[in-house]
Amino acid sequence: MTRKIASALLFLLLLACGTKKRTTYASNPATVSVEAGETENLPEEISGEGDPVEDTGYDISPAKVDGIINTALAFSGVRYRYGGTNENGMDCSGLLYVAFRAHDITLPRVSHEMAEEGKRIKVDDITKGDLLFFTTTRRGRKINHVGLVVDVDGDDIRFIHSTTSRGVIVSSLREGFWNYSFVKATRVL
Repeated sequence: MTRKIASALLFLLLLACGTKKRTTYASNPATVSVEAGETENLPEEISGEGDPVEDTGYDISPAKVDGIINTALAFSGVRYRYGGTNENGMDCSGLLYVAFRAHDITLPRVSHEMAEEGKRIKVDDITKGDLLFFTTTRRGRKINHVGLVVDVDGDDIRFIHSTTSRGVIVSSLREGFWNYSFVKATRVL
């Protein structure tokens, strides 16, 4: 019985916020130039001024969006840990949960529930602060990975997320694996 439980937990760990081991992107992916700003006392520095959005009720001021992004970027390089929500390790949904919560926005804790929040948007309409959702398993149809858009430069959409192999990193939606695994984008801000 213990072996079955251990096997089930291992299976769930491999599915949650994981990535396939094969890489389909070019051998020289674009370098990332997005950097975190000052993070000390960040939530207090955000003014919270702006017009609320009728669909979500959240403040969408540029300062609030940048604050959330900077909070997420402050965790760059943190290793992956299933269920983690701090500098000792985090998973993809934990990263966004912490970043948004630091700015008084509560999102569900798991990626497939986050995918139900906000308004679905087209790829051409994606802006900083939007959420990107992925299915990273070969046979799975359930959303199991999420990232936060940190920069949009033409058709290059960069997002921060936590992967099992590299921890918290910024990737491009143009990379083959992420482009192939992409399911939808939503706007919660």
